[in-house]
Amino acid sequence: MEQHRTRKPQSRRPSGRRPGSPLTPPGALVEGAAVYRVAARPRPAPPIVVALRRLPNPRLTGLGAGLFASAVMLVLGFLDWLLLDSSPLVFGLLFLPVSALTAFWVRTADLVTAPISVPIAFAVGVIPISGGTGGVGGQAMALVTALAVHAGWLYGGTLVAGVIASVRKVRDMGRRQRAAAAAGPSVRPVRRPAPERG
Repeated sequence: MEQHRTRKPQSRRPSGRRPGSPLTPPGALVEGAAVYRVAARPRPAPPIVVALRRLPNPRLTGLGAGLFASAVMLVLGFLDWLLLDSSPLVFGLLFLPVSALTAFWVRTADLVTAPISVPIAFAVGVIPISGGTGGVGGQAMALVTALAVHAGWLYGGTLVAGVIASVRKVRDMGRRQRAAAAAGPSVRPVRRPAPERG
């Protein structure tokens, strides 16, 4: 009498898969599954930032920034003398935006020159409204007196230029650090010590 072997029914498994393992490995994309990415909407910039971005953005050298500030302040001084009878208030108020523009437009390598060139520009521009009479000595005394009387505007414009230049310098240093971190650590060759000669 023949004995029939009884075999347990075996589930068909694909080759290479262990029992109890999931059908798809974690992290694998299932065919036919849709992946949606939601793009983050950029936040709108403040109106003052938008207005500043519309302004021209030249990059002046340190000498160019000094010449720009001096020429603008000299023209403003003559206009103040002709139109407003040498008003120190108008001259001082106009000096502040000129100081800011000088610090904005100087190139990053010459940022340290912005707080230096701005006081020189103020001294050049105050010549027409100083009101000196007589020869060179009288003009020089009137200039020194005007600089002493309007020292508040001079310090204010210098402070504005210094703060803007400092902020730009800090932001530039941050950008350099982020670029260096993104580039990764530099690989330096390991120098092996020279064998000692006996």
